[in-house]
Amino acid sequence: MERKVGTVSRGIRCPIIREGDNLADIVVTSVLEAAESEGFELRDRDVVACTESIVARAQGNYASVAAIAEDVKNKLGGETIGVIFPILSRNRFAICLRGIAKGAKKVVLMLSYPSDEVGNELVSLDKLDEAGVNPYTDVLTLEKYRELFGENKHPFTGVDYVDYYGNLIQEMGAEVEIIFANNPRAILNYTKNILTCDIHTRQRTKRILLANGAERVCGLDDILTSSIDGNGYNEKYGLLGSNKSTESTVKLFPRDCQPLVDEIQASLLLKTGKHIEVMIYGDGAFRDPVGKIWELADPVVSPAYTPGLEGTPNELKLKYLADNDFAELSGEALRKAIEEKIKDKDDNLVGNMASQGTTPRRLTDLIGSLCDLTSGSGDKGTPVILVQGYFDNYTN
Repeated sequence: MERKVGTVSRGIRCPIIREGDNLADIVVTSVLEAAESEGFELRDRDVVACTESIVARAQGNYASVAAIAEDVKNKLGGETIGVIFPILSRNRFAICLRGIAKGAKKVVLMLSYPSDEVGNELVSLDKLDEAGVNPYTDVLTLEKYRELFGENKHPFTGVDYVDYYGNLIQEMGAEVEIIFANNPRAILNYTKNILTCDIHTRQRTKRILLANGAERVCGLDDILTSSIDGNGYNEKYGLLGSNKSTESTVKLFPRDCQPLVDEIQASLLLKTGKHIEVMIYGDGAFRDPVGKIWELADPVVSPAYTPGLEGTPNELKLKYLADNDFAELSGEALRKAIEEKIKDKDDNLVGNMASQGTTPRRLTDLIGSLCDLTSGSGDKGTPVILVQGYFDNYTN
């Protein structure tokens, strides 16, 4: 009987991961026990994906507010620093901001508007239009922002991030001044020492600042690139991708992930005889059309994956074939014609009209998004995801 199911994504329950745990062994054992418990078989080209959080936890990749403060002070001078383009997040940025403020005497906080980089809104575009404000050119003081727009609480969290961040900086003993602007050059009127906190546009921001007179420029990816007093670090991403752990520590993005995915793949091959792809995933790369929040606050969706996950989908659009190439066919004849077309498709369909409308994104971003949605970020207890049938097509 032909298979009637395509892609399946399963959350795999695992023990609570602690520092020093043998994560490769835990992941493999958990997947095999799930297969036995639920009565499914592993197949070649299945995908086992582990959330970045358990990798960092097993590595013990944590850092304290004090370590952040020391590195910020060493790299930016410890006097007045500009902190520009942070995202609005208690989980992602607030603890980092504590350390940043602790490492300076004054923080000039420059917030992008109407929203941050990942879509958290400070004020709506409609309100900007009503006030005659041009977000591309206008620099607003805190007083002007309040005069025009008053208090604006986040629709999901109920937090006024302008107040929240301002008070947090003061609690750490630093003076604070808040402005609103989208041109990075605006901060140079206040200080030449700048920490740019944008994620995906950081290289451009650094380039603009350095070309226009900044003296010292760091991104979040330049802070904690090496260990401070034994704390965790990430040589490639620094503070990018970090999450709140406690009120005084952050969990950093995991490092040295490639050996882990290779080890898990080799172990699964040894135990099952199946060639299974493995990846580490963080945030998915998708956007909420209602809340307008782009999920990707991590620097990448996947920091490590096995070679079989390289590339983009190479798929034909079934409805295009049915409506164009085989419009005169139906039933069994249509099915057979489409199957033959798929079997004979080129290895590279870029530019082929029959592939239009297929998703032009990297496999790791697509599968990572599926995994992130499957595992969630709360109490499901499934930090490992098994994806089956992702590489199947209509002929399998």
